[in-house]
Parts: sequence; C-alpha cells; structure tokens
Amino acid sequence: MQSIHHRHDVVIVGARAAGAATALLLARHGHDVVVVDRDTFPSDTVSTHQLARPGVVQLNRWGLLDAVLDSGAPAIRQVTFTAAGESITRPVKDSAGVDLLVAPRRYILDTIVAGAAADAGASVRYGVTVDGVRFDQNGRAAGVYGHDESGAPIELSARFVIGADGLGSRIAREVGAGIIEGRGASSSGQYAYFDGLPWNGIELVVADRALSGVFPTHHGQACIWICGPTADAHAFRRTATTRAEAFTNYLRRTAPELAERLRAGRLVSPVTGMMRAPNQIRRSHGPGWALVGDAGYHKDPVTGHGLSDAYRDAELLADALHEALLGVDPDAALAGYQRRRDRALREVFELTIALAQYPGVQEFVVLQKQLARALDAEATELASPEPIAV
Repeated sequence: MQSIHHRHDVVIVGARAAGAATALLLARHGHDVVVVDRDTFPSDTVSTHQLARPGVVQLNRWGLLDAVLDSGAPAIRQVTFTAAGESITRPVKDSAGVDLLVAPRRYILDTIVAGAAADAGASVRYGVTVDGVRFDQNGRAAGVYGHDESGAPIELSARFVIGADGLGSRIAREVGAGIIEGRGASSSGQYAYFDGLPWNGIELVVADRALSGVFPTHHGQACIWICGPTADAHAFRRTATTRAEAFTNYLRRTAPELAERLRAGRLVSPVTGMMRAPNQIRRSHGPGWALVGDAGYHKDPVTGHGLSDAYRDAELLADALHEALLGVDPDAALAGYQRRRDRALREVFELTIALAQYPGVQEFVVLQKQLARALDAEATELASPEPIAV
C-alpha cells in the first residue's frame, strides 16, 4: 500500500491542549502546520481540567473564552477555601483582564481549541497514529510516519517535528529526549463527576495529607477530586470492593462535610485519575524537534496548573518556531524556547513539589498562599503581550 505523503512547515503530534494551541498560534502567523492525533474528537482525557487564572487569560487573549462559556461551562466567580475547620469564601477578583475562572470538560475544551486551529488554517487530522520520526542525513528530525484508522500508511515531512503527545510521548522516545530533572512521583490525583446538587464555585479543602475539592463544570455537574499521597490512595482501595467505594471512603476522611453533601447527589461517572504523578522536566528541543505540554514537562496535579502550563508553553514554542521559520537560526530559536520555558515554570514547579509532600495543614496553607501570588504574577505577565490577531 502506497503511503500518503505531504510536506509542511511544522507537524505537531497531539491535538489536545498544548498541541492545538501551538497549531492555532502558528496558523495565525500564516505558517503551514499540520496537527495529528490518534483519537477522534470530541473525546475525553484524564484531567481535572480547572483553568487557573493564567490559562483563562490566554483563552481570553486568543479570543476563545467566549466560545468556552457559550459551550455551557459555568463562569466561576467564587472560591471557598477550608482548612482547620474554618472556611473563607472570596469572589474571583477582576485581574489581568478576566474576572472569572472556568473548568470546562476536556472533550469540549480541546475540541474548541482544535477547531479554532483549523479555522485559522491549520490542517487538523484525527485518527492518525504516529509510529516514528524520520531523520535526514544530518540527523535532524524531518517528519513523522504512521497510519490512519484504515491502516493506510502516512508520511508527513516538515521542517520541525513537535511532540505534544503527553506524558508517555512517543516523540520524546524517538528523539531521545532525556529527563533533565526528576523530582519523584509519590502522590496521586483521583476524581469523579456528580450532579443533582448546586455548585456555587470552586471549593478547596485542606486536610492532613490531602487536598480535596469541587470544580463546577458542564451539564450542571462538578468534578469532585482528591489529591494525596499514593500510599493513602492505595490503602483505601485495598479496603474497598470498588473504586467508587474507595473514593467515597477516602473523601469522608479528607472532606467529611463535602462527602456528606454528596449523599444527596448522584455519581455519574467512574472514578479515574493518576495513582502516581511524576514531577519531571525533559530536554525539550533538539535538531528539528521540540516538545511541549506534558511531553516536555509534567508535575503533580495538586496545584491544578497543568492546562495553564500547556497554554503558556505553546505560546512560547509558537513564538520560537515563528522566528525560526522567518529565518532566525532554528537551533538558537528552540534553545531560547527551552530557556524561557524553564524560567517560567520554576516557581510553580517548586511550590508543587513542596505541596505534594503534604506537610502539616498550617504549612500547606502558607504554600497555597504563595501559589496564589505566583499565579497572579504569571497571569499579569501573560496578559501584557499584544494579542495575536484573529
């Protein structure tokens, strides 16, 4: 069977948060970009999917926030923080150009961003499995090969190959992108969806060795989640007959008032998540290739910043690729991307590591306050660039 062969400026493997956003921004710059994904959209992925303010700022700058709200994702305008038996509810302040937070389901959010990339001129192809990377005679990444849903072989040549294919990135393996900083994987994040109750905003509940909470989302539902040490999550699973029972028992320990309220609601999904979340940074550039999103940088979900990381790094990478495609030395441009990414991620990464150790409640609260200040500073910085023209 003869393969279908095309050549582009950039081929991106992975069409979710980081991949679709990179494609969107490159296409708006006028570049020939193709993004492929083995899944068909709309489809879900493991994610508690609350967008911290930096991520909301970027959706707003890109002209996509209204589409997310129009999809039925509720505008979240208050956050309740509970620790040591005391609760404080505060409104979401108007800052960095936005006055709300949002936690859209990924099968809706990812479809919106990928659709915007297609509208901007990117070629978005679903049901394409990438089997490997092609290299030229000088050892530079020069494209990918794989197959579509029918099994037909596909060859995509490009000046740059981008891995946006998640934590288990095939592109990272193919190009030999090593982990340059690994900080362990000792904690978990689990979640499920409930309906039948009013959800007034985000809720965060600090307990000994746990952070639990509520993210209101589409269809009148909420994502109910627990982050804590992997050993604790496994202990609850060993004493229960089902994951739902283990999750409920765990929540009764970490957030008893929330668990009691949920008795009047209805569980509408399986319990899912990640039992061991690695904290790691990969080398994210090389001759003709780059990594973005979880493929290049992954951390514990306790800080709820994964989507914001993906969108921020997508913009940094798109800027670097734009420069390279206009004639700047490509290796220097991609090296600059990694330097800027590594500088941008550092403070929240270190706070994540500290929080994922689950210190005592009082110390955890202090770290949460530091995190809030860091996110506000990042949002302000992200709001300052001129929006890329739609």
